[in-house]
Amino acid sequence: MLASEGINLFLAGPAEAVRGFVSELHTDPRFSDIKPKESWSDEPPFKKMLVKVKGEIIRMNHPTIRPAEGRAPAVTPATAKRWLDQGYDDNGRPVVILDTRNDYEVDEGTFKGAIDWRLSKFTEFPDALLAHKKELQDKTIISFCTGGIRCEKAAIFMQQNGLPHTYQLEGGILKYFEETDGAHYEGGCFVFDERRAVDVSLETVKPT
Repeated sequence: MLASEGINLFLAGPAEAVRGFVSELHTDPRFSDIKPKESWSDEPPFKKMLVKVKGEIIRMNHPTIRPAEGRAPAVTPATAKRWLDQGYDDNGRPVVILDTRNDYEVDEGTFKGAIDWRLSKFTEFPDALLAHKKELQDKTIISFCTGGIRCEKAAIFMQQNGLPHTYQLEGGILKYFEETDGAHYEGGCFVFDERRAVDVSLETVKPT
């Protein structure tokens, strides 16, 4: 997906080929800091190559939310896990975790106790946040999503609307699976390809 705010790319192939492609990207200064997320599949997870040009990578309909002009504060997966383990952040403030994904994605799996506003599309997030803002005051909020796009926009919006202790989960659920043991997460993570979902080992969830 291509938009003025950035590029979102999924690439499948043998590990050495994909990593070689990423290494080549890193030689371009514009992409030198890219940190890809890896997961695994026994079969090609895409049926065809698809390129879309969009107004936003993930539509929010809030043009003032521009991550390229200033990212939201982020917590690493390790820090998020530690805060969830203890129930509070490094300043002793209670921690809540907010799922910014759509309802059908949440139904596949989410963090235990995560706030879920049953969004049917991401454009509903701003109104949902404003309706529930009072409940989040004086708490540290970790917003999360699949790979880190929606939750970044959500975190910026929350900060702009008077919730200063808001963070995004760096790299989303997929990076959390990659860098931790997946503690506090229940079920699989919905992904937008033929696999449907991956587990905490980043392997395809097998149908039951």
